[in-house]
Amino acid sequence: MIGGRRQRPDASLFIGSGKADEVGNAVRAERAKLVMFNHELSPSQERNLEERLQCRVLGRTGLILDIFARRARTHEGKLQVELAQLQHLSTRLVRGWLHLERQRGGIGLRGPGETQLEVDRRLIRKRIATLQKRLERVRRRRAQNRRARVRSERATISLVGYTNAGKSTLFNALTGAHVPASSKLFATLDPTLRRLALPGSRSAVIADTVGFIRNLPHDLVAAFRATLEESREADLLLHVVDAADPERTARIEQVHAVLAGIDALQIPRLEVFNKIDLRAGEQPRLERDATGLPARVWGSAQTGLGLDVLRNAIAECMGPPSEEYELQLPPAAGRLRARLFAQGAVCRESIEASGIARVRVRMPHRQLRQLLHEAGLTESATVATLEPPP
Repeated sequence: MIGGRRQRPDASLFIGSGKADEVGNAVRAERAKLVMFNHELSPSQERNLEERLQCRVLGRTGLILDIFARRARTHEGKLQVELAQLQHLSTRLVRGWLHLERQRGGIGLRGPGETQLEVDRRLIRKRIATLQKRLERVRRRRAQNRRARVRSERATISLVGYTNAGKSTLFNALTGAHVPASSKLFATLDPTLRRLALPGSRSAVIADTVGFIRNLPHDLVAAFRATLEESREADLLLHVVDAADPERTARIEQVHAVLAGIDALQIPRLEVFNKIDLRAGEQPRLERDATGLPARVWGSAQTGLGLDVLRNAIAECMGPPSEEYELQLPPAAGRLRARLFAQGAVCRESIEASGIARVRVRMPHRQLRQLLHEAGLTESATVATLEPPP
């Protein structure tokens, strides 16, 4: 590893010519075939460095994309990675075509005069458009599934956090699933949803999502929009933090930056300080904020420490549980009945000869009172009595 410091990057090589010679000497001494930069390189900088070092040069985004390509398993994940790779490649085609004077013509092409570079760029643009259409269908399907969960009043929880914080291990521990979990970067690319049982016979849907990283490349944010929307549309975010990471404060800030980039910073969050088994003397506990709500849970997904505390904290964050109530609604309350059905709150209904509808609903008490108030009805009114189930 070779470090360096400059006031500003060199426009041609990113590093200075002297540092480039130092890197070149190390490449020859080690017979290296690849040089990686922990920074974003422009297409011209990559090309100039490869010519000078006589080996492949990979910037930060290129490295992340290579890792993503190895981790993708599902059809959706492969589409997202391919889209990000093509968007990254489209500005770097010139590196592979030093013979731009070559021209091609023939069936399906623009005819004589079209260079190989232009052909490749056109084919990549066409493939990018195809991938974007396919991912748009994925996005619509996910949105439809989310609407179904809203109608059934099934709350959604999304696991977020820096890569390798232990999100998949926590996901498996909470749900009993067997999502692959390892100490590798970006071990999870494809979102997985499972049912999460909560105290009080309640349940929610929990999603395991892609890990975040510092300065997440814009192309990746755009390509993984369908996946990241699981976090943006969630009712609660579980921000998993590696408690044993000495840079955890910086990691938390970096995750907040990514959440702000996808408009998810306003969603309620519960911090989960994971891996306390790696810290001597650390005990599972719950910390509350100034208003008394759960703010942070300390535990270990690997050993199971603090999981019961976490489940209780999640249930408290999700608000009061739904209960069953029986309503007597007059014929004029048709709009209220429609809203109850639209929210999936109606368990059963019967219409009396007088036109009064007896409706059994399941929903939180506060939400029901709000609906009755908006409809001009009260709990104490004869036409809309609210009774606990027998």
